[in-house]
Formats: sequence, C-alpha cells, structure tokens
Amino acid sequence: MKKKILQLATALFLGLGMMTNMAMAQQTIVKVNTNIFPAPEKGYKKMVIEVPYSNNDQNKKIEFAIGKMMEVDGCNSYGLQGTLEKKDLQGWGYEYYVFKTKGEIISTQMACPDMPKRNLFVSNQGTTLNYNGRMPVVIYVPEEYDVQFKIYTADNDVYIASEAQDKK
Repeated sequence: MKKKILQLATALFLGLGMMTNMAMAQQTIVKVNTNIFPAPEKGYKKMVIEVPYSNNDQNKKIEFAIGKMMEVDGCNSYGLQGTLEKKDLQGWGYEYYVFKTKGEIISTQMACPDMPKRNLFVSNQGTTLNYNGRMPVVIYVPEEYDVQFKIYTADNDVYIASEAQDKK
C-alpha cells in the first residue's frame, strides 16, 4: 500500500513538474535560426547577440562595439578605425552588420612615461540599436576581433526641459 502511494505521489510530482516546464516553454520566444544568415566570408566570423525578451523592450537599448584586447599605455584614449555596414537579409526582412577594418588604431598623443601599461578593449565607436528580445543581432567581424555589448534601460519617468529666460 505504501509503495503504491509513493508511486502515485512520484507520478503526481513529475506530472506537475512537466506542466511547469510546458508553461515555461509557452512563454519562451524562439529566436530566429541564424543559419538563415549568410556564411561568413573567409577571414570573418559570425557573432550573435541574443538578449531575453521582456515586457519592457521599448525602454531598452543595446550598444555594441567591435574591437580586441590590446596592451596600451596608461593614459591615452584609443579607437579602432573601420566601417560598419548594415545589410538586409533578402527575403526575410531582417538586418545584419558587416564590420570592415584595416586594423588601424587612432589615439590621443599624451606623454605618460611613468604610467604602467594596461590591457584595454580597443574598439570602434559603439552602435546603438533598439532592444528587441525577439530577434538576434548578427554581426560579421574579422576573425581576430570580438563584439562587446551593453544594455541600457530607461525608467518610465519623463522630464520636461525648462525654457531659458535670457536677461535683457
């Protein structure tokens, strides 16, 4: 008798667990399969940014930058030169990005002989996009580069600027 009660309880527990998983699966948004995007050209790799969907997607932005870790001096600012081209995925209505660079680095020219060297992610100027938890952001970059991204969130507060009163 105890064995049958234990089996029944186990079956009930497993059933509830499966129902919970099924409910979670219904809430999960399936993102686009990135295999529909072109294969990377020789010397390039396909990077994908996927962020979770939320009810507040409209209050968020994504900023991504392409670059690589480099050892640099301790005081100058650095940037990677290159171009980021937005392309349409024909027939799908999606966009993707291709970053081209010759690897040229720009920097300020301050003297800082006493400052130790540091490792820095030297990148292009960041690109800001609307946050969309339903779609991946696909970026093709040269093999030796990576993509870093940040997510910015705004609250629902709205502010009104004041009118400047010029003195006469």
